[in-house]
Order: sequence, then structure tokens, then C-alpha cells
Amino acid sequence: MSIASKVEQWLNSPSIDHTTKAEIKQYSEKELNDAFYTNLEFGTGGLRGIMGAGTNRMNKYVVGMATQGLANYLKTQFPDQSISVAIAHDSRNNSSFFAATAAAVFSANDITVYLFSALRPTPELSFAIRHLGCQSGVVITASHNPKEYNGYKAYWNDGGQLIPPHDHGVIEEVRKITAFDQVRFEGNESLIKRIDQEVDQAYLTSLQHLSLLDSAPEDVKIVFSSIHGTGITLVPEILDRFGFKNVTVVQEQAQADGNFPTVVYPNPEEKEAMQIALNKAIELDADLVMATDPDADRVGIGVKNNHGDFQLLNGNQTGALLIYYLLSKYADKGLKGNEFIAKTIVTSDLLTEIADGFGVTTYETLTGFKYIAQVIREKEGQEVFIGGGEESYGYLIGDAVRDKDAVASCAMIAEMVAWAKAQGKSVFDVLLEIYVKFGFYKERLHSITRKGQSGAQEITDMMVKFGENPPEVLGDSKVRFIIDYKNSTKKDLSDDNISKVDLPSSNVLQFITEDGSKVSVRPSGTEPKIKFYCSAKTKLGSAQDFDLIYQKIEEKLDTMLKDLLN
Repeated sequence: MSIASKVEQWLNSPSIDHTTKAEIKQYSEKELNDAFYTNLEFGTGGLRGIMGAGTNRMNKYVVGMATQGLANYLKTQFPDQSISVAIAHDSRNNSSFFAATAAAVFSANDITVYLFSALRPTPELSFAIRHLGCQSGVVITASHNPKEYNGYKAYWNDGGQLIPPHDHGVIEEVRKITAFDQVRFEGNESLIKRIDQEVDQAYLTSLQHLSLLDSAPEDVKIVFSSIHGTGITLVPEILDRFGFKNVTVVQEQAQADGNFPTVVYPNPEEKEAMQIALNKAIELDADLVMATDPDADRVGIGVKNNHGDFQLLNGNQTGALLIYYLLSKYADKGLKGNEFIAKTIVTSDLLTEIADGFGVTTYETLTGFKYIAQVIREKEGQEVFIGGGEESYGYLIGDAVRDKDAVASCAMIAEMVAWAKAQGKSVFDVLLEIYVKFGFYKERLHSITRKGQSGAQEITDMMVKFGENPPEVLGDSKVRFIIDYKNSTKKDLSDDNISKVDLPSSNVLQFITEDGSKVSVRPSGTEPKIKFYCSAKTKLGSAQDFDLIYQKIEEKLDTMLKDLLN
């Protein structure tokens, strides 16, 4: 359908409310184009988009059509069964409304709904699906996107996000919903069950079993911020249960608020979002500062560096510290040889080096925590999952949850700090030990944002360009390997040998140099961005050499980016 035809369909439909129609009538020509030029696709990760009226926006009707499609697919997969789903939502504007909309549509399709009546973290939704024996689940969130966005993530009965074949099956069913009268919006209240405390307590109890300390932890002074999101509901409680009593909550950001008034972006990857918490940590001379994103599946941390100044760690550094702590404690208790960790292809190879050092297997997956969940499911009953992570500040410990979990991560990060402190070390001391022992890896993420229809085409064109004209040199080192995950090939430029990559197809390119440095290029699946993941590797002879080597590796990263983008 043309844009004009779509607009007319919405304006003339008796199913569309007057408020939505009035919003459409106020759109400029550009706004109409962006809102209707395509349909907000239910992709392999669900929905995510700017809120507003239109086929390319997050609204009641798009959410309803997605839910109807998911309901239809569930009935094909679980015929003649009683089907149930769990639904949670974050603090974003309209999140509770979209959750109620989804609950109504599911219940109108004779599906039992377990609905959190107030905001809850995404990992708790993952836990609830398995705890309640649900066939599926939905969380309304746009994670760390700007406040204009919202989203819809769908889960399967293992508590993980949809993966093949179910993701494509749901997509096909959603695409069949082409008219609003195909959606059953009138809910059946008798099939909607409110859940809160029951699941809260079960989830928190399961997290308590993750603790690896043999005695009460050292006193650790912690500053925590939920950045106006769901972390406030459970993170202070789990820290208390783990024995951390010296916790200061950043009150300016403790109130759940979808406008995120104290930050530009509610993303703990950004220093600006962490600044209030950092200032409080400096004021209190804290040991650790932590902040979670709106749906509490990601966590950013800050610690004192080798000069005594607070420094934010990136996701790879925090992941490396967590894996090192977990494996150290497992080794103390006796590794049995069937343990494994998991990481994504754009996450630092330092995690693999650490696991290798402990004789533990690493499984590498495509970007997206659903693939880590898939590995856990495939290995269940045969191997033991210790932990995993991705560079974008998401980590998972144990297998009770099947998505990244900032609630559990906050508890285990605090425990890791206490473990270091009991040895008379700082977190940064431990990080330098890791670099000396396993290699100094330094990463940098560079993103280019291109919004709207024209921006999407620009990103597509950039990916084509890098595929057809790959860089020859990165950071003064020749490119040795080119991995094209879309075509599942790895080319060795030294002899032009092409081998097969044993992972599903994905729009990712990797360039690996002769010295082991690496750049990964991929379009974001959740934002209008193309992302460049740069990783440089060198040796660190001793902790005393850190400042000098750090400067050199930063310069190398600068050169790698210039080589890539110029």
C-alpha cells in the first residue's frame, strides 16, 4: 500500500480512536512519511520504535496486531492445550498501557495471562515464564533507547527470547494480520491473573543461591542508581539479601519516570547517564557505583582506577571481571570439567582467554542474548553454564533466567568487589592482574546514527561498501581474515582459502588483523545505527606498565577507526 492509502485506511477505520486520528491529521508531510512509509516490523527481536500514530510507530494497534499474531502462532504450536503467557513492563511512557493491551488480546484468545501489575525487570519476566510453566511471555520495553521509544519483546517457554524456527513462525503469523478487525481487543478479565510478590520472592530466592562466598562479605560501600527504571524494585533488596548493608540509592533517579528527566539517554553505557551516581560515589568515597537501564537487564559500573580516581568500566571489562571471579570461585570448589561460559561474537576475546586459562569451554554466539539462552537450552543436563556476557553491559550468572540479568549481576559484582577487598585488592588491581595474565585487550564502540527511511538506506549502503571494499590495514597491521556472517564464510587473505562459519546467517562483517586485533561491523537491531566494534590486543608486562601501554593501545584504536572510516 502507498503511504496515502495507509493514512486513509487509518483515518477512515471505525476501529481507530479519535485521538489517534487527530494526531495523524497534525503530522507534517515528513512526519507522515516516517510514520507510514513502512510497517513497524515484528522482527526476530520483537518490536521497537518511536511511539505515536502510524504503521511504523509503537501504538495500541501495532501492539494489538503483534499480540494477535503471537496468539495465533501459540495455538498452532500447542494445540488442544491450555496456553498461558506472562507479561511485564518497564517504566517507559505507555508501557503499562501496552502491557494491558497485550493482556486483553491474549485473554480474548482464551489464553491465560499472568500480568505483573506494576513495573518489573525484564529478567524477572524470563524467570516467571519457567516458574509459572508458561508457553510464552512478553515484556514491554525499549531497553536503553531514548524516551520517545518503546518496544515489545517476545519469549518462548524456556524463558529465552524467540529463536528459529519460532521467531520466523511468529513473524509470518503477525504479517497475516492486515486489518484491525482481525485483532480481538476485548479482553476476558477472568483469564488475567495479577502476579507480583509470589514471583518476586521466588526470583530473589533463586538469585540468593548464586552466591559463592563462604562467609559474610567484606563491608563494601555501594552507590546504586536505577536511572528512573525498574532496577529500583529489586536491586536494593537483592543487595541486602547478599549481605551488603552499606548501599546508597541515588534518590534523584529512584523515581520510575518514562521521561527520564535527569539524563539525555537512560543508558548506563553513557557517562552522562552515570554522572549523578558517580558524583555521589566520589562524595561518599564509595568502593563501587552501579546503575541499571530502564528494564534492568544491563548494568554499568564505576570503580577507582590505579590512580584512585573513579573510572567507568566498559562492558567487556566488567564481563571479564565477572567471569574471572566466577571461575576462580568454581576452581576453589573444584571444577568438574563439564562447565562452560558463553559470549557473543562482538564481545572481547579476553573472556575466552580467561576461560581457556581455567580449562573451561567457551561457546561463541551471534549478537543477542537469545543465542546464549539457546546454547544453555541445548546443553542443559549435559554441561553446566557458569556465566556469560556481551559487550553491551549484559551478563547472566546461572541458568534460572534465560536473558541478561542486571539484578543478579549487581549482586555478583558487589560480591566480586568484596572478594577482591578481602584479599587487600581493589577491583582495578584484579583487572590489571587479568591483563598481565591473559593479555591486554582494549575495546571501543563507535556508532553512526542515520534516522528514518533515508537513514536506513544509508546504513544498508555502508554495509554493502564494507563487504565489497574491505579495509586492507587496520592500526598498522594487515587484515588477515574477513568473516562474513551473512554468507557464513571466513576468508584467509594470506592464501585466499575460504572456510565455513558454523553459525546462523547474520548481517555482520569482521576484519581480523595479523596481530589479533579485530573490528566487527553490524547494523543495530534496535536503533537506527551502524556499529563498529573495535578491539586491539597487546601484552602488559606488569601492572606498573599499564599507563604507558594504555596510551599506546588507545592510539592504536584511533588509527584503526581512521583506517576503517576514511
